[in-house]
Amino acid sequence: MELTTIRIEKPETINFILGQSHFIKTVEDIHEALVTAVPGIKFGLAFCEASGECLIRWTGTDQDMINLAQNNAQAIGAGHSFLLFLAEGYYPINVLKSVRQVPEVCNIFCATANPTEVIVAETSQGKGILGVIDGFAPKGVEDTEDIAWRKGFLRQIGYKL
Repeated sequence: MELTTIRIEKPETINFILGQSHFIKTVEDIHEALVTAVPGIKFGLAFCEASGECLIRWTGTDQDMINLAQNNAQAIGAGHSFLLFLAEGYYPINVLKSVRQVPEVCNIFCATANPTEVIVAETSQGKGILGVIDGFAPKGVEDTEDIAWRKGFLRQIGYKL
């Protein structure tokens, strides 16, 4: 078995969701879940089929996001994994519950805009995702000033009253 890390290649401001599913129907079902949750959403989705033709199946509403999804899916190459890239201004917090409720979705590895590395194991059969490195290690514990900043920021962007 060989272990590698694959860096997700994307613009800094773009959020994505990396998950695992179990059926070719995933592509259409996630698409439907997204456009129902956020009308007009711009996204790209790629799914690594793990049997049959073993193709990267894809869909989306934004060609740049589709390209990101396809390119990163090819780099990872793990069976039944999917990558969902959200165009700027769209966030996982608004669609994650809908994605999780898709019956084929088994696991969500991460939902982030952070720099991310995917830990991939490869055997003679194929590849699988073991986990992710999402962002950076903590630099310390927040103090009262940091708590005040966090609370203010969440209210400033409209996620808290």
